[in-house]
Amino acid sequence: MNRKLVSVIVALVAVFVVFLLIAWIGPLINESLKLDNTAVLRFVFVAIGLLIVFGVYFFTRQNKMWEVGTREVVYMAIGAALYAVLSFLFNGTVFVVPSVSQVALRPAICIPMFFGFAFGPVVGLFTGAVGNMFGDALTGFGLSPQWSVGNGLIGMIAGLVWLFEDKKKSLNAVLIVSFVLAALGTLIYFLNQAIPNMLFFDPAQNIFGDQQITLFAGISALVGFVLVLAVRFIFGQNVDIAAAVTWSMLGNFLGLGFAAISDIWINGYNLPTAIVGEFLPSAGPNMIFAAILVPLLVVAYNSVRRQTGR
Repeated sequence: MNRKLVSVIVALVAVFVVFLLIAWIGPLINESLKLDNTAVLRFVFVAIGLLIVFGVYFFTRQNKMWEVGTREVVYMAIGAALYAVLSFLFNGTVFVVPSVSQVALRPAICIPMFFGFAFGPVVGLFTGAVGNMFGDALTGFGLSPQWSVGNGLIGMIAGLVWLFEDKKKSLNAVLIVSFVLAALGTLIYFLNQAIPNMLFFDPAQNIFGDQQITLFAGISALVGFVLVLAVRFIFGQNVDIAAAVTWSMLGNFLGLGFAAISDIWINGYNLPTAIVGEFLPSAGPNMIFAAILVPLLVVAYNSVRRQTGR
């Protein structure tokens, strides 16, 4: 059997098995990590997400970006560990962020974005999915496997930049698709401003989703798009920075869009509630951090590569 195919299948199975183990062991340590009666449906969407990844692999399987060796396995472990720890630190348990309706800043989202761009889609997938699942377990607010696989899709899509030998050629198409997604999300917000933020959580009062999202959060996807567009042209001569941020934006919109839409079936939300109450409060702020932090990571990484001659 093709070695590349085996490696991809092993990585996908590993993500699924790790999810199952965390869902099984987590409640033994912390009862709040016990999944409710939607557990099976949540894992159905995890499987759908992983099948999407396999489908993308199948149609692009000739590309070397899918190769997984010892080096990539090491990066998977490092990326997942970094993302888990940083997610824990910034998810409201250690560094509490005062807010009206957005309860946690997630600068750590730059980790799966960067790892996907730098080391390929399989590394990005594992970093985002496993890192987020462990981060949720450490935080103790509860497990959302479908959102963890959505985070994995962010890293995987960021790594698809390697489909193009000339990264610059892909940027305009990715920007157009991302703009359409950001504009649609913002339009749905303006048509449904009264919908509460389903990601809102006040730990002190144990209140979920009782606040409407702020105007800034409602337009944050467009704000993030504008920032990424600025990065694209400011660093036009540095293709790596422009490509990393642009593809990370597309991954963010598609990955978290997948997770939010899955909650139409899992939590019984309608489409506006999923978009306004979940997608925008998560995807919009993520883009702002991505536009700022991903370029810094790319610059640092390229500097290390030049110094080491790799």
